[in-house]
Order: sequence, then C-alpha cells, then structure tokens
Amino acid sequence: MNPLCWIAPAKINLFLHVVGRRTDGYHLLQTVFRFLDVGDTLHFTPRTDGQITLATPLPNVPIESDLTVRAARALRESTQIKTGGVTIALEKRLPMGGGLGGGSSDAATTLIALNHLWGCGLSSEELQQIGLTLGADVPIFIHGRVAFAEGVGEQFTDLAAPLPPAWYLVTVPGVSVPTLDIFRAPDLSRNTPMMDPARWRHGDGHNDLEPVATRLYPEIAHHLAWLRRASPFSGMSGSGACCFAEFQTEAEANAARHALPTEMKGFIARGVDVLYFPPFRYP
Repeated sequence: MNPLCWIAPAKINLFLHVVGRRTDGYHLLQTVFRFLDVGDTLHFTPRTDGQITLATPLPNVPIESDLTVRAARALRESTQIKTGGVTIALEKRLPMGGGLGGGSSDAATTLIALNHLWGCGLSSEELQQIGLTLGADVPIFIHGRVAFAEGVGEQFTDLAAPLPPAWYLVTVPGVSVPTLDIFRAPDLSRNTPMMDPARWRHGDGHNDLEPVATRLYPEIAHHLAWLRRASPFSGMSGSGACCFAEFQTEAEANAARHALPTEMKGFIARGVDVLYFPPFRYP
C-alpha cells in the first residue's frame, strides 16, 4: 500500500517564563509558540497484521522509547482498536535536543495521521489529552494554531493581536541539550510574575531557561550574542540549543545567514500561525 506522507513542523518559543512549580515537581510555564515551515517528514504505511513497526530507528534511541511508536501505541490503547497496524518511516531533519519540538511534533503528527488512517474519529481535544501523556509540547502541535500557553504548556489562549509576518534565521549550536538538566538546575528562575495573556504583545518577555543553558553550554551564549547584534527580536527556543533571530523579510534573514561566522550553522524558516493536516501531505 502507498504510504501517507505528513510533515511534522518545528516550533519556536517567542518567550518562555517559569512562573511556579506544582507539588509533583512539574514546572508551571507561560510561553507563546510559533510554528515554522520546516520539519521532519513521516511516512505511514498501513499494515493488516496489527503490528506497529519503525522502519527508521534513530541512533541511540531504543524503538520502545521512540515517540512515534509510543504515540501509535497510546492511540491504539485509548481507542481499543484491535486491527490497527502501521509501518512508520521518519526522515529526521530537526536536530534532537534543539528546542524546536521535533520529537513532540513527530508524536503529534503520528496521532493526527493515525487517527485518520485508522478511522478512530477522535477530536482534537481528545488527541491532545493522549499527547500530553507523551510530552508537554505535544498538544500544541495538535492544537495547530499559534497560542499563548500556560500550565505545563497545554492550556491555550488565542492571541489578542495577530503576530506580524516574519522570517527566522535559526542557528544550530553543535550540542544536544537534555531538557531535564535545565529544569533541574538549582539556579533556574522559577518565580517570574505571571502575565495576562490578553495583554501580551509581540516582543514581550524573555526565556528564563537561557541563563542556565548558556552557563552549561557556552556555544549557545556565542550564538545568542551574534544573533542579538543582527536582530532585536532574538532568543533561544525552549531549553535550547537552537537560537533564532526574527526578520521582516526573507531577504533580510538570508543576508544574516550569509553573514554568519564560519563556525555557526543555520537555516531560514517562515513563521506559520495555523497548521493544516489534510489526509495527504507531501514535502
């Protein structure tokens, strides 16, 4: 059978505040997610034997731990589908440990695609609940619209004003940042005052995770310093390592990319505010 082909887009955090901590240890956040028009590509081939298999295991990631496999199994368990089977092939483009949501987007796209492929009929909200068991960033990719997020990142409020069109230069320091290491750091700020989502405007806020990430990984500090000379709207996405600078036009973003020092690598992406997931998505 011909595989279904879907794009799993990247995201950046325009700001990220840590505003508290729950009794179970999870951090309470406020952030605005914006999608990018780049990402991984996933291929889903239906199977009739009920098996869920991964044709493209990632280096050093056990198949049982792969988020696409976990998402497929979680969906099947939640819907009690007996015959649902699939072979998943992943073309990985987004860096692992980069703060661009690659693994979370892969999981969300798997849930959306298999909900269609297997005829589960679950709503977006139901898929988000399954996605939250896989990771805090999974629900935003299922929500599919730029949003102000709270809680652990799963409570969404539509923005009061639309974001300006933008192109981003995203740089990729040669390090993979374990998110847990950042959140466990004793010097992480955890008491930033809460913002009113209705009052947030583009350019407000900062990333509370940056001081820890730049202390642990000087490469990130180097990238941020250069990008902030190129654009006032620059920052680190999520817990890092990837950093971004925002520009009004593709030409400006490309000019900055061409000016990057030889030791810095980066790519250009357009900001996207609404994701569409039709049955077939081809790169």
